[in-house]
Amino acid sequence: MKKTLLICFLTTLLGLSGKLFSQTYQLAGNPVNTTGWDLVSSAIVSGDFVQLTSDQTSLYGAIKLATPITLSYCDKWKVEFDFRIDGNGTAQFGKGDGFTFWYLANPPTGFVSGGGLGIPANASGLMVGFDIFNNTTEGQMSKVHLLYGTNDTAGSNIEYNNTPGSTFHSPDLISTQPFVGPTYKHVEVNGETDLTNPTNWIIKIRIDGVLIVDQSFAPYGGAIGMSQGYFGFSAATGGASARHSIKNAKVFVDKVPILNNTITPFVCTNPATGNGVVDLTSFNSQFVNNPGNYIFTYYVLGSSIPIATPTAFQYSGNTTIKVVIKDPSSTLCDNGDGVIQLNPTPFAANNATLTGCNNNNAGTAIFDLTTATVTNIPGVTMQFYPTLYDMNNGTNQITNPTAYASAPATIFVKVTTPQGCVSTAQVTLNHYPVVTVNDAILRTCFIETNPSTGLFNLVNATVSSQAGTTKKYYPSLTDAVNGTNEIPNPSTYIAPNGVIYVKVSNANGCYAIAKVTLTVIPPTLSSVLQDKVICIEDKTTLDAGPGFNAYLWSTGATTQSINNVGVGTYWVKLKTGDCTALQTVKVYPSEQPVVTTIDISGSTVTVYANGGTPPYKYSMDNINWQDSNVFTNIARGEAKVFVKDSYDCEPIVINITVPNLINVITPNGDGVNDVIDYSALSGKQNLEVSIFDRYGYKLYTADKSNRYTWDGTTNGSRKVPTGNYWYSVTWNENNKNSTPIKFSGWIMVKNRE
Repeated sequence: MKKTLLICFLTTLLGLSGKLFSQTYQLAGNPVNTTGWDLVSSAIVSGDFVQLTSDQTSLYGAIKLATPITLSYCDKWKVEFDFRIDGNGTAQFGKGDGFTFWYLANPPTGFVSGGGLGIPANASGLMVGFDIFNNTTEGQMSKVHLLYGTNDTAGSNIEYNNTPGSTFHSPDLISTQPFVGPTYKHVEVNGETDLTNPTNWIIKIRIDGVLIVDQSFAPYGGAIGMSQGYFGFSAATGGASARHSIKNAKVFVDKVPILNNTITPFVCTNPATGNGVVDLTSFNSQFVNNPGNYIFTYYVLGSSIPIATPTAFQYSGNTTIKVVIKDPSSTLCDNGDGVIQLNPTPFAANNATLTGCNNNNAGTAIFDLTTATVTNIPGVTMQFYPTLYDMNNGTNQITNPTAYASAPATIFVKVTTPQGCVSTAQVTLNHYPVVTVNDAILRTCFIETNPSTGLFNLVNATVSSQAGTTKKYYPSLTDAVNGTNEIPNPSTYIAPNGVIYVKVSNANGCYAIAKVTLTVIPPTLSSVLQDKVICIEDKTTLDAGPGFNAYLWSTGATTQSINNVGVGTYWVKLKTGDCTALQTVKVYPSEQPVVTTIDISGSTVTVYANGGTPPYKYSMDNINWQDSNVFTNIARGEAKVFVKDSYDCEPIVINITVPNLINVITPNGDGVNDVIDYSALSGKQNLEVSIFDRYGYKLYTADKSNRYTWDGTTNGSRKVPTGNYWYSVTWNENNKNSTPIKFSGWIMVKNRE
């Protein structure tokens, strides 16, 4: 064998060291499934095991794969199986002979009974025998024999083959690992390339987990260069009569998953030289996924020497390249071989047609010229030119072939294969029919909570009647062109007056853009319906005026006007077309005037008012009204003052007191006119009596402490000289406004000495 000895029967994929390996062949099940295997001679299936021989003499039996397995370039392999040697046996012959598993170059045509353990004479390959009969002592034993070469010793018995470096014979294991018995023993055989000598294999054998051998073996004889063979098990009884059985046989191989076994790329030759050059590594991705994870080696079929420069392999005629693909991190066998078949043929590029979208009827379409199907050969380079003249002279090459803007035209392309073969073709550029759109207008009523905006259903905009189109809506023309900021809910779009854009696309992906003008119908309100001011006790009429389609008042009325309306806030819904506007109107109570102060001078009463709406009218009896705020010849005592403003509402009423007028006092102690006495006003608020001389100097203040009287003295009790004095009496009336009253006059003081 070449550096490989894989006894390969792959079935299910198993994970090992992060890689995938598979069991291609196995002997398992109950009954054992032997599909793909040949039973030889006395071998039979018995339940969950294969019986190679029964416990009779002079029998041989084997089971082998029906077809050979190619095991090129394997780095590691693993075999597992269970065996049992039991039965009556022949005591004088150690109760049996033993059995072998093997990987043989040629289909066995004859088996050796007895000491040969069923191995054919001169068989070449790997043979691992489990021997229970010592041919020298003719006693029972338990030995493992290994031969990596040709079974060419006397008697075809590997027990006697001692070729240095290619054989192994274990010590007798009968005391620790007896092979004869009723129970199965589990065997694991591992092989891997000896990196110090790649033609050798390091073989490890374990029985029930106990390491029996671990060393490097060199092939000899017919095993040298062996690349395929048959895997099998054999046994023979000869003069012994033991039963030999196996089960649960499995061979594991980490097989590189090949996508394509054979690749036939287009290649051509230079007409001038008859040769071509190809980069063999460019096809790696067609053999495996992630080719960087593997090691590729290339051979011309029939040659064992790797191609030295696979990136620039020169060929002239039909050439078959064998590709060996290895996984450097695998733990088991790598047997991923592929083939690159090079069959040079003349190269000719094909004319092609590209059709693009004349979007928005701009007059040009954007073409990716590199997508023109002028050839299906991978790895070609294409150079595009606007005219045949330019292509022939290498001028004006199109520098942006992936985004070439053009009206309908014909351009030209020069196509060069990876092998340097050149051909030319023309590419016809066509336009799809344009998408036809028209601008539209949408009108909608204002939103009451935000009258400058409206709720639009953009879907209702009739911008295209072409069937099979789709529409998308955007707030700006730039967004529509770029497909950004799409309006997510076009059927419920709230916006003020303005525009939006609709991108209408057909099945070819072509589009045109339409503008939709959005108009918010503003509220139409009554110009005649105004707020009113009335007297609090009055009623009025509210009239919205004519010209509306419908009216609905807050009172429930549906007429143009409503009557007998008092002070309050009202609304009316005014319908114009399909829109309804809500207008609020208020009826205010008129502001009542307020009497701010009253001056009483002798019998003259002067009333001062503010607030309300002037001009005011005044009355002392609520019957006779005057414009003047001055009343004369008013009798002493209690009186009423009435004031109303221009609204002529119920007047306000102020109670006043006109004090008794005393003009002369003679403070001589005779009890007659000795004092001025205003104690009668003591019930008023803030009552104060002040006496002034003719220069305005205050001489005396009458208050609660002196019972609001003046006896012609100063506050220091000094008598004042005979003469005229002025007095001022102020107070606030006992009403809700505490109306201030000022009563003033003069008085003569006559002192009698």
